[in-house]
Amino acid sequence: MHQMLKMRSKKLGEMLLERGLITPAQFSQAVSEQRVTKQILGSILVRLGHIDERELVETVADQLEIPYVDLENYEIDEESLGIIPANIAQEHLVVPLFLIGEVLTVAMANPQDISTIDAIRHLTGKQIEPAIVRESEIRQAIEQLYGVSVGITKSMDEVLQTLEAEKQDDDGELRPAEDLRQMAEDAPVVKLVNMILIQAIRDYASDIHVEPEEDMVRVRFRIDGILREIFNPPKNLQAAMISRLKILSEMDIAESRVPQDGRFRIKLENREIDLRVSTLPTAYGENVVLRILDKSNVLLEIKDLGFVTENQERFEEILNNAYGIVLVTGPTGSGKTTTLYTALNYLNSIEKNIITVEDPIEYRLKMIRQSQVNAKAGMTFAGGLRAILRQDPDIIMVGEIRDTETANIAVQAALTGHLVLTTLHTNDAVGALSRMEEMGIEPFLLATATIGVIGQRLVRKICPKCKEEFKPSENLLKRLGIDPKKKEWRFFHGAGCGACKGTGYRGRMGIYEILRVDDKIKELIIANASAEKLKAAAIEGGMATLKQDGLIKALREITTIEEVMRVTNID
Repeated sequence: MHQMLKMRSKKLGEMLLERGLITPAQFSQAVSEQRVTKQILGSILVRLGHIDERELVETVADQLEIPYVDLENYEIDEESLGIIPANIAQEHLVVPLFLIGEVLTVAMANPQDISTIDAIRHLTGKQIEPAIVRESEIRQAIEQLYGVSVGITKSMDEVLQTLEAEKQDDDGELRPAEDLRQMAEDAPVVKLVNMILIQAIRDYASDIHVEPEEDMVRVRFRIDGILREIFNPPKNLQAAMISRLKILSEMDIAESRVPQDGRFRIKLENREIDLRVSTLPTAYGENVVLRILDKSNVLLEIKDLGFVTENQERFEEILNNAYGIVLVTGPTGSGKTTTLYTALNYLNSIEKNIITVEDPIEYRLKMIRQSQVNAKAGMTFAGGLRAILRQDPDIIMVGEIRDTETANIAVQAALTGHLVLTTLHTNDAVGALSRMEEMGIEPFLLATATIGVIGQRLVRKICPKCKEEFKPSENLLKRLGIDPKKKEWRFFHGAGCGACKGTGYRGRMGIYEILRVDDKIKELIIANASAEKLKAAAIEGGMATLKQDGLIKALREITTIEEVMRVTNID
């Protein structure tokens, strides 16, 4: 039995070395870690970034003498899907590929998992032949073929069976804490909440919304900046779900009439995830929002931010200044934090003392001293910034300038030999200068201290699986300032497919305008010039506007002109 799982004489590590896919040093590092973690060698090599998942899987396929299947370009036999139920496919991470006679070929991430093969054989009554497939592709295929919320739906059914007698009082009376805790710790409730968290993380959601309505609860994920409704559990699950989230976040489960904040951490598929949790009393119960902070998505290289070449050069030139203030501006959710952390990663070295004051600290950074605002204890941005200046810093990051006091201290720090990175909420780069003046910063000091302003937005990227060329209307092109008669314009969009869940988009990237405060801009700031004059001078000095940067990326087939219009408020 399982003849296809017989091993060749050569081990996986030997084959990877022979093929030049890893170096001896990388192999030794992985083996050393394997002795401690007891994980599979291949998984360790992928996690360490020494080899990509496709190269590993292709090598394992040769080692085990079984077929490798690329599900991205494979059409799965629909009739075979009914052989393995959705919950079994998700539990064991398997996808049925095709059935020939009594032999069912199954895609597996780990074809050496004999117990899974036996379980599928007993379930189906078929002989099982495994094919190896990348784990990420299997998860994606299960979502596309069986539906996004398979596990959530199954878990909700189990909870309903367990809690069918439970009712939520319409008068909003508080339940005893003991009852709430017991409900929240029932196994089906725990499983349901876990499935919601896992699904959100796998969908790369940035936020989870649990929203009580009059007769049900709405669960939505924010994916690529857009909220999507995932499912609607019944009202009698509300108390159990919310109590479970509050227990995880170390909140007071008996208190439902005042807002609360908390956080917790989970580890999923070798990814460390921090979740920031906020509750808000509403007419129909507590509204809960969870912000998902995925550490694997931070500490990018500057090249990964999506700058065009000219903007990347401008950004690095600004950061390479020894002192001065750098302002990163844009609305909430425009990626300012990612830009700041990427800048700190670029600047970080053993020769520099970097200290931050943040609210909250979203990601922990090695070798950087990070401090948390705590207004109740008197630790404000201004107070934290004063304390930082007594810590011999070279570089300071202030999470946000919210008031005149913080603005004044930040400017003084920049004028006394420190590089200061911070954020403001304004619509564009020039608006940040006006906002600083409104906070009471003297024009001469602002002109002397400021070395650059980065305005930014996030746009959704076209799904590569369903990207196709299309012809925008002449009216749309005219609104963007594009001559529709020019034949060379080519625009693309996503038609919508299973990979992008019908949206036509997958992932996001930044569009930017980078204002360098050169001598001309300094003169205009000191002269109290209007925002229009400042913007005109910045463009004359080489600044591409947000709209222009967005159009460049639309013409490069990265995003759509509709998306550029949406985030830049073009009517």
